[in-house]
Amino acid sequence: MNDVRTPLGERLLDRRRFLGAAAAAALAAGAAQVPLARAQRGPARLVGYPFTLGVASGDPLPDSVVLWTRLAPAALSGGGMPERAVDVHWEVAHDEAFALVARRGTEVARPDLGHSVHAEPEGLEPGREYFYRFIADGQASPTGRMKTAPIGSPAALAFAFASCQQYEHGYYTAYRHMAQEDLDFVVHLGDYIYEYETNDYRAAGGNVRAHSGPEIITLEDYRNRYAQYKSDPDLQAAHAAFPWLVTWDDHEIDNNWADEVPEDGQPLEAFLRRRANAFQAYYEHMPLRRSAQPNGIDLRLYRRHVFGDLASFNVLDTRQYRSDQACGDGTDVGCEERRDPARTLTGAEQERWLLEGLGTSRATWNVLAQQVFFAQRDFNVDETQRFSMDAWDGYSANRDRILQFVEERNVANPIVLTGDVHNNWACDIKSDFEDPDSRTLGSEFVGTSISTGGNGADSPNLEVLQENPHIKFNNAQRGYVRCALDRATWRTDFRVVPYVKRPGAPLETRTSFVVEAGDPGLKPA
Repeated sequence: MNDVRTPLGERLLDRRRFLGAAAAAALAAGAAQVPLARAQRGPARLVGYPFTLGVASGDPLPDSVVLWTRLAPAALSGGGMPERAVDVHWEVAHDEAFALVARRGTEVARPDLGHSVHAEPEGLEPGREYFYRFIADGQASPTGRMKTAPIGSPAALAFAFASCQQYEHGYYTAYRHMAQEDLDFVVHLGDYIYEYETNDYRAAGGNVRAHSGPEIITLEDYRNRYAQYKSDPDLQAAHAAFPWLVTWDDHEIDNNWADEVPEDGQPLEAFLRRRANAFQAYYEHMPLRRSAQPNGIDLRLYRRHVFGDLASFNVLDTRQYRSDQACGDGTDVGCEERRDPARTLTGAEQERWLLEGLGTSRATWNVLAQQVFFAQRDFNVDETQRFSMDAWDGYSANRDRILQFVEERNVANPIVLTGDVHNNWACDIKSDFEDPDSRTLGSEFVGTSISTGGNGADSPNLEVLQENPHIKFNNAQRGYVRCALDRATWRTDFRVVPYVKRPGAPLETRTSFVVEAGDPGLKPA
């Protein structure tokens, strides 16, 4: 972002104007015709409006941001596109009216990638707001807004993070509120879709929306499920408003999958086919760079995004390379297998990459954007200890190596961002979780779900808080987490809605914490 900011009231008013204009454009876009030569490759015109899934941007660099869309006039039934390539034009402008176009180009939407588009305009200015759109067959997409990453010494950043958006469990009202925020980007930590058949995963009190079909296995299954989720107007609004940094967790493929091990004993060959289908569909529907295009069952998702010398974001993949969960998964008491140094959550290559990046970083804030609970979380209040085998507690040696490195190398201001568990938590990261008096190395903020689990409640788990003194806060409402950071302070606001089973919920900040640079540990804001 630019170092000099306009007043917050003016920025929010501009954001509301932009969202209103974008919504109006989306409603009218089916009839919008833009005169262009060579709009497609092939003789027939498209049948229906192609931009039903909206637009998105992601992976911002100082001179480039990925622009995404997918042509899908019949989004929920395979896409409805002809089996041929189609030219899609894109424009990046300094203004919403596209009177001052900064860059334009053409991408080919191909059938083998679901007619998705991943454009990578280059030569943009750092820390700058832009607007973008796509044009296919003479029809214009909704307008999106994005920012490039800053360089040098930016004064501040603001972002939100979210995860876990089970479509059947509730409405995405939190995303509508998020789209009204003044943010530089959004981080999504996984469970963007859920793989279950209709009503196989029920929220307390029942589901309010229905999945389209059975449990997803084939590439077309995954495409249709993504299309259903991405058809939601509140999710589209949040995508259109900011660039996103995305990573997956388990439900983008299969619950609690671990590398080549499925949840429920599916034959290996069948699971690997399913994994390849899921990986391709994920790439097709996310604003990822072309370099992330999967190769069968492999997709390089972990990566680093640097925002000047203010913050370095290490986006992790804790599914693709992990050892199978210890002691049969679930939660377990007395599981010694979880301590095995050979067990890994990140895989050896990603662990080396992470430590190298942390060791050479000169950023004020060093962030791990990842999926599962990082701090130790003992569920038992007696002398025994019960831990989740799917979280870092099930891979404690891998976590210990990271913590030892952070402490020995004096890595500046580590912050961990986490999803997965459908609750808000705030934790101090200790050098030795068994010793409350050990050194505090950093902090972890765990975000609740957007909708998974239904309405939720403002009811903390007092037993876990009592047993784990490094955990300072817990709340089970739905929403997202907003973070604002400068060179002195990191502020985290837990933004919650009272219900998701009907639309229109109001938003409030449940609580806030600050971390002071150079003085690790959570403090009430």
